[in-house]
Amino acid sequence: MAQRGSIVPFAGWRRTRLLGESPLRQAVRSIGDRVVRIAEEVVGQDIDARIAGIKTHKNEVGHDPFGFDPETSRYALAVAALLHRRYFRTQVYGIERVPAGRVLIVANHSGQLPVDAVMIASALMLDADPPRFPRSMVETWTAELPFISTLYPRLGQVVGSPENARRLLRQEESLIVFPEGARGISKTFDQRYQLTDFGLGFVRLALETNTPIVPVAVIGGEEQYPSIADFKPLARLLRMPAFPVMPQVFFGMIAPLPTKYRLYFGEPFRFAGDADDDDCVIEEKVWLVKSTIQSMVNRGLRERKGVFV
Repeated sequence: MAQRGSIVPFAGWRRTRLLGESPLRQAVRSIGDRVVRIAEEVVGQDIDARIAGIKTHKNEVGHDPFGFDPETSRYALAVAALLHRRYFRTQVYGIERVPAGRVLIVANHSGQLPVDAVMIASALMLDADPPRFPRSMVETWTAELPFISTLYPRLGQVVGSPENARRLLRQEESLIVFPEGARGISKTFDQRYQLTDFGLGFVRLALETNTPIVPVAVIGGEEQYPSIADFKPLARLLRMPAFPVMPQVFFGMIAPLPTKYRLYFGEPFRFAGDADDDDCVIEEKVWLVKSTIQSMVNRGLRERKGVFV
C-alpha cells in the first residue's frame, strides 16, 4: 500500500545521499547549500523547514510517483525566494482565501517563460500559513526538452493530462492551472493583459473531483519579456507553440526585466453539476471564472503606480 501524507525526513535523507558521491556532485551540492543559506538570510525564512513540511504521497517503493525530489526543490525554492522577495518584489493579496485540502489555482498566463507560475508557487510556499506545495500542469511538449524534461518532475510538476490531474486532486493536492495554455504565455505586447480563450477542462475537473477553484490575477508578467511578434515558421520548425521576438534578448539582456509582480487571490468558486454536461453548460462556469480574473487584472492595473514600482 502507498503511504499517504508521509513527511519527507529531509535532513537525514540529505546526509545519507552524501555518502559515496563523486567530488563533482559534492561540489554542486555545496554550492546549492550556500544558495539556500544566502536565501534564508535575505528573505528571513527557513527554507529547509518549508521543504520538510511538504507531505508527499509515496508509491510502493517509497518515492513520489511523479518524480518529486525534495533536494532539487530545496535549491529551487531558495532561488525562487530571492526572485520573489528581492528581484520581482512580489506583493501578495488574499492568499488566506486558499482553502485547505484539494484546490485548483486558476490564473492568467503571460511572460514568454513561466515565471508567473514560479511566483504563484513561491507565494503558496512562503506566504501561505501553513505553506502549500503546489503542483503545476505543464505542456506535453516540455517532456521532449533536454534538462527541462528532467527538472520539472523533480520540482513536482506534472505533464498535463486529465488522469494526472484527477490523481493529484484525489490526493488532496493543490494544483496550478493556466487555462489559456501556450496562447496566454505567448501573447505579444499589444495584447498584454487581454485574456485569451480558456479551455473547458479545468471546470470539468473541478466538478468531477468536487474541488474549489481559486481565481488568481497576475500583474507584472506581461512586461518581463515584451514580445513584438511571433515568428511562426521558426516555431513550427522547432516544434514550439510560439517563437517570440523579444528586442531585449537581441541586445544581450537574457534575464527578465525586474518588473514588480502583484498576485491577487480571489474568493473560491465551488461549482455544482455534472462533469459530463454539454459544453454550453460548462462554458457558463468557465466564463464566470475568466471574467472574474479579467476584472481582477483590470483592477490591479488601475491601482498600480508603475511597471517597476
